[in-house]
Amino acid sequence: MWSELFARFKAQSSTLQGQVRDMLMHAVMEGFILPGEPLPSSRFLAHKLGLSRTTVMLALLALTESGIAVGHPRSGYIVAGQGQSIDPEARKPAVEATTQASLAWEKRFMFTASKQQNIEKPIDWQKQPYPFIYGQFDASLFPTLQWRECVLEGLQPRALRNWAPDHLDRDDELLIEQIQRRLLPARGIWVERDEILVTTGAQQATFLLSELLIGSKTRVGMENPGYPDARNNFSLRSRDIQLLDVDADGLVPGPSLSCCDYVYVTPSHQCPTTVTMPLARRRTLLADASRHDFVIIEDDHESELNFSGHPSPALKSLDTAQRVIYVGSLSKTLAHGLRLGFLVAPAELICELRALRRLMIRHVPTNNQQSAANFIAHGHHEAFVRRLNAVYRQRAAALRSALDEHAPELAQVPAQGGSALWVTGPKELDARKLVRNLYAKGVVVEAGNVFFAGDKQPGNHLRIGYSSIEADRIDEGVRIISQEMKREIASRSRPV
Repeated sequence: MWSELFARFKAQSSTLQGQVRDMLMHAVMEGFILPGEPLPSSRFLAHKLGLSRTTVMLALLALTESGIAVGHPRSGYIVAGQGQSIDPEARKPAVEATTQASLAWEKRFMFTASKQQNIEKPIDWQKQPYPFIYGQFDASLFPTLQWRECVLEGLQPRALRNWAPDHLDRDDELLIEQIQRRLLPARGIWVERDEILVTTGAQQATFLLSELLIGSKTRVGMENPGYPDARNNFSLRSRDIQLLDVDADGLVPGPSLSCCDYVYVTPSHQCPTTVTMPLARRRTLLADASRHDFVIIEDDHESELNFSGHPSPALKSLDTAQRVIYVGSLSKTLAHGLRLGFLVAPAELICELRALRRLMIRHVPTNNQQSAANFIAHGHHEAFVRRLNAVYRQRAAALRSALDEHAPELAQVPAQGGSALWVTGPKELDARKLVRNLYAKGVVVEAGNVFFAGDKQPGNHLRIGYSSIEADRIDEGVRIISQEMKREIASRSRPV
């Protein structure tokens, strides 16, 4: 039993001692060893698990320190008598009773979010040899030492007293300061502190906005193709989503904007095509907003990832009529798992969004906020973004070159930055089937269908990311993509 049980805890702690401790803790809590009964001896466990006795002894001592076990001279360690063990019979689910009393939950749902079409990423994409996955974390690039330094700063007594208490609805003051003085000015945006709200990524930002501003009859303009998560958020509230065309310069202004209440746009690197909206079109969009009385929600998608060195100014920086709500993110460049983003809007709107956020989560975890604030304040974030741009520029060039050589039939959309290429294959290409076939060969790419709204989704688009794959693997990965694509197209043309 012990060797099999130990195998279940190998990934739950970074040390062998911790794994043994967790295994024994589980055995006690689940009633495998009852109060008053002896734990296995260190000699026995060391032999069964193939570990040193010292490692096992340290794990047993940890159990005594936590009050789970008591050491007795010449008798070893015995499970403490406090508390009651769980009756094994009580742990068995009452299947029959549950079946009889089950409710028709679907009839009670106000909506079924699980049926929405979402971007899907394989859970084990990091283990695949050719992860052309969009915008995801690359451990080889992450500034581990600098981030550790900033986290340790937050564990100092004075810092601990700042972030550990409940902040109710407040954000970390240092992070707000860094967003106000460092991040936003780099995008040409100058605002007061009460015009900034920290969110758990851009995802929560669009959810909060949809909850506060969107009703069933509110018309929301969305790029098509566009960001499905934002479209899904707005669709939960509104039945009137206006699909807007996208061309080589991003969102296309036109008559369809005149009837919108809100327009969601990704001008820095349009999602998913990666094109950048030029300055002239940005000014046209702002003029249309004033003329037709709609509000723009600007998701400044990957704005820092710009290869030209001269990023276009944010729409918010050109806004003189308070018609742009700005959505930014630290997650997309630093680490997605941090879930850190921010909203910039007029103070009266931020006040209501803050109150709404409090009902959901009170505030974003302040330990992460403080670590990120230190990271920005020390200049690490700026240096990290410069490194990302240098690496991504190299990887993007390698990907373009490999596509030109191995898969010229995949038409590439020119891009000034970002972390992926948007490509269009022959009309007969089934991108979803290709993605499944490629995954079996260790190649991870994304089908483009999900970015289009409606039933008639083009099936020949792919988004090929380069943020998570090393440059020396790109050529071979693209060669596999080309081979599998040709095989897939040929299989469709064969007579049945």
